[in-house]
Amino acid sequence: MGYKTTDALMRHLRDSGIAINGSKQKQQLINTGYFHGYKGYRFFGNAHRRLPFVSYDEVYATIQYDSDLKALLYGKMMYIETAVKNIALESILIKANSESIQDMYDKVVSGYHNAPSTATPEEKRKMQQNKLSLQNTIQSSLAYAYKKNNPRITHFYNNVGYSDVPVWALFEIMTMGDLGYLLSCLTYDVRDDISKRLGFNVSCDTDRQLIYKYIYTLKDLRNAIAHNAVVFDTRFRNIDPNSAMKQCLKLEIGLPYVNFKTIGDYIILMCYYMKLLKVSKTEIKAFIREFERITDHYRQSVNPNVAAIVIHPDLPTRMNILKNFI
Repeated sequence: MGYKTTDALMRHLRDSGIAINGSKQKQQLINTGYFHGYKGYRFFGNAHRRLPFVSYDEVYATIQYDSDLKALLYGKMMYIETAVKNIALESILIKANSESIQDMYDKVVSGYHNAPSTATPEEKRKMQQNKLSLQNTIQSSLAYAYKKNNPRITHFYNNVGYSDVPVWALFEIMTMGDLGYLLSCLTYDVRDDISKRLGFNVSCDTDRQLIYKYIYTLKDLRNAIAHNAVVFDTRFRNIDPNSAMKQCLKLEIGLPYVNFKTIGDYIILMCYYMKLLKVSKTEIKAFIREFERITDHYRQSVNPNVAAIVIHPDLPTRMNILKNFI
C-alpha cells in the first residue's frame, strides 16, 4: 500500500463508516494525525475492542477528552511525585543519619548482611542482587546527569570542596521509576517509617510494599502523560495490583472493588495521595468535579455505544464514594 494523501485518508474513513467532510474536519485530521489520532484512538484498551464511531467528530472528541485528561492530571501528578520524594528523602536521611549515598546503601538499603533473621539464603541473595542493581541504576543516573551538564550534579563533581553527590541531590534527578525501585530496596523499618509518615493504612500492608507498588502504578500514568501517549483507556497499565493495593483503597475509601482497569481508579489513587498529603478538601473536590465535567462533556459528544465502552457504568457511583471519603 502506497502513501495516502489526507483526502485519500478521508475517503478511507468514509468507506469505513465514519462520516468526515469539509475543511474543518480535514484540518483536524491533519493536526491530530491519522496514525497518532485515528489509529491510536479507534479502539479501547486493545485492538480487538474497536470503538463504534459513526462520525469523525466522535474521533476528535475522544482525542480531545484524552488531551483534557492529561492536562488535568499533569500538575497533580508532579505534586504527588515531589511530595512523596521529599517525605521518603527525609526518612532516609534520618535513618542513615547522613546525606552520603554510600551510607544510604550501608544503613537503609536491604542486602545480604542486614537481611531479616527470618530470610532464607535465597531471599538474602535476592536482596543483595537488588541492592547491586540499585547501585548500578544510581551510578547510571549520575553519569547521565553529568554528561548532560545538569548543574544539580556537576556542581558536586566539579567542586574541589566536595567529594560526593549527597542523597538529596540524587533525589532531584531521580525519575518516578527510579524512586519506586529505591523504595522497594529499603529495609523494612525504613519502609515502615515512610508508610507511617505518608499515613498509609498499614493494617492491610504487612510487607510495607504499598509505598513502592503505588508509585509504580502512578509512574505508568505519569510517563504516558509526559510522552503524550493515550491515557483514557489505561492502555499504559503495566501492573497487576496485588491484594494489599486493592484492599487498602477498598477499606480506606469504602469501594466495592479496585482493579486499575479504568482511568477512574487512577483518579481515586491520586485523590487518596492528595488527602494523605493534606491537600485541601476544596482543591481535591475541584479536581474530581473537573474530571466529572470533562467526562460528561465527552459523554455528550459521542454516540451512546461509544460512551458505554469508554465510560465505565459505575463511574458516577465511585466518584460519589470518593467525594464522601474526601
